[in-house]
Amino acid sequence: SIFVQRIATMVLHSDIDLLNPPKELDARSHKRKRLVQRPNSFFMDVKCQGCFNITTVFSHSQTVCLCGACSAVLCTPTGGKAKLTEGTSFRRKAD
Repeated sequence: SIFVQRIATMVLHSDIDLLNPPKELDARSHKRKRLVQRPNSFFMDVKCQGCFNITTVFSHSQTVCLCGACSAVLCTPTGGKAKLTEGTSFRRKAD
């Protein structure tokens, strides 16, 4: 009876609705294996901590991004996503 209860609570891969996958499963899957392909990268508005100027930055930027007004460093590149400096805040741009 315990074995039957375990089988009943397990979610098999064939039990998932492929036309309407859950958001958790969709977010974990590769960008090309999703139901609708979309990139992981995005544009974002970054607010400078010194002058509160807003600059548009690419999330996977490969160069150092500077503030246009005060020349402060907003983000530094890494192997993947760009790392924001301490104190800066960002908001994802609408699609």
